Amino acid sequence: MMSHHLLELSARLRLYNTCAVFLFGALALVVPSGYSVGVVMLLLGSGVLLINRPPLNLTRQDRLIIGVMVVYAVVSMAWAWWDGQGTRGFDKPSRFIFAVPVVLTIIAYPPRLSSLWAGLAVGAIGAGGWASWQKLAEGAWRATGYTHVIQFGNLSMLMGILCLAGLGWASCQPRRLPWFVFMLLGAFMGILGSLLSGSRGSWPSLPFVLVVLYISYGRQLPGLIKGVLLILLVTVGTSVYMVPQLGVQSRVHQAYDDVARYASGENLRSSVGDRFEMWKGASHLIQEKPFLGWGQNGYQDGMQSLADSGVINPYVTVYGHSHNDFIDTWAKRGLVGLIALLALYLIPLRLFFGQLNHPNHDLRSLAVAGVLLPVAYINFGLSQAFLAHNSGVMMYAFLLAVLWGCFTVRAKT
Repeated sequence: MMSHHLLELSARLRLYNTCAVFLFGALALVVPSGYSVGVVMLLLGSGVLLINRPPLNLTRQDRLIIGVMVVYAVVSMAWAWWDGQGTRGFDKPSRFIFAVPVVLTIIAYPPRLSSLWAGLAVGAIGAGGWASWQKLAEGAWRATGYTHVIQFGNLSMLMGILCLAGLGWASCQPRRLPWFVFMLLGAFMGILGSLLSGSRGSWPSLPFVLVVLYISYGRQLPGLIKGVLLILLVTVGTSVYMVPQLGVQSRVHQAYDDVARYASGENLRSSVGDRFEMWKGASHLIQEKPFLGWGQNGYQDGMQSLADSGVINPYVTVYGHSHNDFIDTWAKRGLVGLIALLALYLIPLRLFFGQLNHPNHDLRSLAVAGVLLPVAYINFGLSQAFLAHNSGVMMYAFLLAVLWGCFTVRAKT
């Protein structure tokens, strides 16, 4: 009787997690703080682990994933405490602590993979549709969704490329054609949302995405299909660049113009010029305190001091971060913080990368998504302090938790 009861409870909890994972992706960018809905559900559901205590059979790799999240959170919170930020400085790093029970509940009660891929596709289609409405119907200069324009553009791109990862899963489903088309539509709309946002920082990630997709899926394709895909890719890329309504061409030209004007000293004030000034200032701070960093408060005081002495232009002191995750982390949390950040990206990347050619396409698609997540974030972090924003932290921490949980529980069977 107890065994039957536990089986029934397990089935209900798996259904609950299935719904939560779907909503996590589906609502992420189409309602204000939509990414929080599924996360809160998963966190509430994880409370059952304290009551049921199901066997988790954690592997060394599971502990590594959990470990890097905890270490990053602890290092970030320790520096916030040392800097006198109070509980305010614990807010964003704590998301990685909260992601740990989500990993465990996904392992204990794994959701159906269809909920993960369908949620990402619905969310990407919604993001692209919302961006299209803002840009083409409302006449907005750049689509912003319900968050900051850079965050929206980057996360829309992320959801689009994760849909590409799901193509391997879709190709093995009983109704493979509808699923394949659905995931392709999600990829197209997610990437479109990024283009309409004009957030250039996410666009350089596409070549790296294509390399990962080729390693995992492309090498086994016949030469003719590879040639057709290459021609199609060049045609689509050229078309996107040439269509003025998308704004891609103007944003690219503006970036080149900003660099040229900054280099000549003609105009230091621009999106690119501001970043160069912030990176210059942060680099000076790193040289002064490379091991322990300045902390958030010390960083802003240090940047103001550099502005007062004429090393950097004073207008960049209004920014609370240096628009680069790696430079910003090193300047504020020193070498220890930088190592924790690199581990947060590189350890999951390494663990997933080893499974890119797994014969099981369910596992392979999860591995591809698991590689693309840190690859995308590393790219986003080059021009934006992405983890300084709640949306960036939430999406990375809990997407990693869901992807790893779904992957490892299936790899053990």
